[in-house]
Amino acid sequence: MRTTEEGYHAIALCNSADLQDGGLAVPFDVVYGGQTLRAFAVRFEGRVHAYLNRCTHVAMELDYQEGRFFDDTGRWLLCATHGAAYAPDTGACAGGPCRGGLVKVELSEHDGVVHWHTSHLLRPLAF
Repeated sequence: MRTTEEGYHAIALCNSADLQDGGLAVPFDVVYGGQTLRAFAVRFEGRVHAYLNRCTHVAMELDYQEGRFFDDTGRWLLCATHGAAYAPDTGACAGGPCRGGLVKVELSEHDGVVHWHTSHLLRPLAF
């Protein structure tokens, strides 16, 4: 774990090779606003992105199987329950029953490792 200039932390999540474009996500648990939630990291067009695993239509997890968020084309993140679609690079609603975009978790990638970053609302389970 590294501390950023703002006093937040960068926490190692996975090896860079664990995230393939349009492939399986790497799930992880966080505390967001005092609530324990699942989050996930994916790679899209060469860059890593992470979001809370909560559909904005109905507050339930998006994936239909552990780590499966992309549609068959690898272009959209889909909610398996009601079909809401989100842009993988921004989390913005792209179609279906969405109410806004996904909550982004900041990531960084360097030296072959992906890190997620804490914030004033986002903390690891044990801190």
